[in-house]
Amino acid sequence: MRPSRYLIALVLILAAVTVFVSVWWHGMGYLLLGLWVALAALTAGDLAMSALSGRMTVEFDLPPQGFVGHTATFTLTIRPQKGVVPQNIEMRLDCAPELAIGESRLASGASGAGEDQTRAALDLRLTRRGRYAVHDLWLKWPSRLRLLDMIARMPVGKEIAVLPDISPVLSGAVKTQILALDAGQKDLRLRGEGSEFHQLREFASGMDPRSIDWKRSARMRNLVVREMRAERNHQIILCVDSGRLMAEQLGGFTKLDRAINAALAMCWAAGLAGDLVGFYSFDSRPRLVVPALPGRAAFPRLQTMCAELRYETQESNHTLGLTHLSGRLKRRSLIVIFSDFVDSITAELMIENIQVLARHHFIVYVALRDPMLAKLTEPEEVTLDAVARSVAARQILQERRTVMEKLARLGVLCLDSTPEALTSDLIARYIEIKSREMI
Repeated sequence: MRPSRYLIALVLILAAVTVFVSVWWHGMGYLLLGLWVALAALTAGDLAMSALSGRMTVEFDLPPQGFVGHTATFTLTIRPQKGVVPQNIEMRLDCAPELAIGESRLASGASGAGEDQTRAALDLRLTRRGRYAVHDLWLKWPSRLRLLDMIARMPVGKEIAVLPDISPVLSGAVKTQILALDAGQKDLRLRGEGSEFHQLREFASGMDPRSIDWKRSARMRNLVVREMRAERNHQIILCVDSGRLMAEQLGGFTKLDRAINAALAMCWAAGLAGDLVGFYSFDSRPRLVVPALPGRAAFPRLQTMCAELRYETQESNHTLGLTHLSGRLKRRSLIVIFSDFVDSITAELMIENIQVLARHHFIVYVALRDPMLAKLTEPEEVTLDAVARSVAARQILQERRTVMEKLARLGVLCLDSTPEALTSDLIARYIEIKSREMI
């Protein structure tokens, strides 16, 4: 409880009147005393009539988990024990700074008097992975005569686990995209491509004559063709750089979180296509290592380990990290490297070590492009600061193109995507690699 601005204004006005009257009219002391007593009695009566925090019960509801980048709804229900719910209740949550609080809204009911209960909701923006607590809920409402602000502290004591975003997996978006390679669905068969034998079929008009199996045709005394399909059981390694640069915020979320979300979607897509998936992370030294498993079996394990992957502040050691990965691989693999760089000079060591890996494996290098750079290159206002930012942005984009061109000349498939299109672009590249037998 604290005095409202109305009570403070009344006290200041009465104090000014007291000083003025005391100077000019000495015989008005009893009247002034009566005014102060009346104000005190009015305040006490207002306090007695107002709804105190002990006269209501508050129930909380918070989902136990949510996906990074999404919104979790914190709902509360206020029920009065006596009378009605107070008017104009204001709410404030005391929670971890990683939970960005949005505006409150009424879910049902109303906050005015005469209602049996009030339901309200607060949107919590989940910005980082981890377990975060909501400690207390603070309520504030005016008293009946608006002389006091009633304040109540309600312990909440709830936690929410923020996990990597697998909504594309749950929604079926990944399965729709990978449908052409999905076992049990229509197989992707491109003329002249595919290295794994699928079946024999009787030759029909319009088929490629080069696919005729002459030995079996002679044995069966009828023309038959060999149908090939994309090879399965490839080994895919998802390599995530968790160093300092990947902890940079991009569109409200870290590059590391966006890379993990895309890696999990890739894992699920590879599982649908029948490939083996492993996981590897590094920063200043190697961190998590998960051996290659069938994609569907590897997905829950990768999801758990990625949820525990920490945000590091150390510089990435590409030499140690990629050399350690190369020493663990015993067969040719598709390696998807999620990393980033500042300029072409700092990327030299990364390029040299990727070149070593590219001699024995097929590499896909994934980097996140900041959409703000493209906007800065074309400033709306021609000022000195805007021109300086435009020149710097153009230089950054040029150096990124230079690094990507160097990697492409080494046989590395580069994907420089925006945060929103990263997952769909990566899976599209995976489908292209599978269909063209590039592994």
